[in-house]
Amino acid sequence: MSPVKVALLGLIAGSTIFIGLPIGRIRRPMLQGKVLLNGIATGILIFLLWDVLTHAWEPVDTALTAKHYAAATGKGLVMIAGAAIGLLGLVYYDQWMSKRAKRVLSIGPGAAAITEFRPGPFLGTHTRRLALFIAIGIGLHNFSEGLAIGQSAATGEITLATLLVIGFAMHNATEGFGIVAPLAGEQDLPSWRTLAVLGTIGGGPTLIGTIVGRSFVNDTLSIAFLALAAGSILYVVIELLAVGRKLGMKVMLTWGLVIGITLGFVTDAIVTAAGA
Repeated sequence: MSPVKVALLGLIAGSTIFIGLPIGRIRRPMLQGKVLLNGIATGILIFLLWDVLTHAWEPVDTALTAKHYAAATGKGLVMIAGAAIGLLGLVYYDQWMSKRAKRVLSIGPGAAAITEFRPGPFLGTHTRRLALFIAIGIGLHNFSEGLAIGQSAATGEITLATLLVIGFAMHNATEGFGIVAPLAGEQDLPSWRTLAVLGTIGGGPTLIGTIVGRSFVNDTLSIAFLALAAGSILYVVIELLAVGRKLGMKVMLTWGLVIGITLGFVTDAIVTAAGA
């Protein structure tokens, strides 16, 4: 299969993430709807966290089974380091963004135009930054999915690659809801440009991973990206659960969690049925 056709497969698999993004422009959702969306987003991410950690640990487990302890130790350290960077990196980044936002908003207009000090689309509110973090975590996860598509195509398993694209495309369609759930009902709705940026961050790495996967696949590289994704997703899950507690309505939130986790398993089952 030519490089262009392989890249097209990755593009198709990643682009479906845009399907759920328009929900972020709902102006006044009912409180129950917002809580449900938050729960669904959290449930999807909890499933992704489990899925990512399972795949990241698999090469380590394989090395341990074969009694290749040096390789297992090295891969295990890569996994721990990646997860720590993904989690702590977002913690420090969020702190830095919060301080910068306060500093920008505290500047008086003086002789300059007020618009010069207007914060960017991901700087002004915590929910905007949270949506960005969700997109980053999902993007890292989708990079590994792209690796699987590219590797299948490179080894001549075209049918498997096509089935993987279908499965990942359905899976990514649910991830768009997860990205924009914190934005639904904001006073200042996210622009279409902001949604496009979020979708590109979340879905674009599928295309990049497909191109890289066609050229080569390395267990250590895959573990590193999966671990980074796990750390960032864990951070977002913690934040979304905090938002859910503030909104109240525990029963509705729990139903959202159940729906989100179920969606994750159902779409993953399609990928598994494809032989991945």
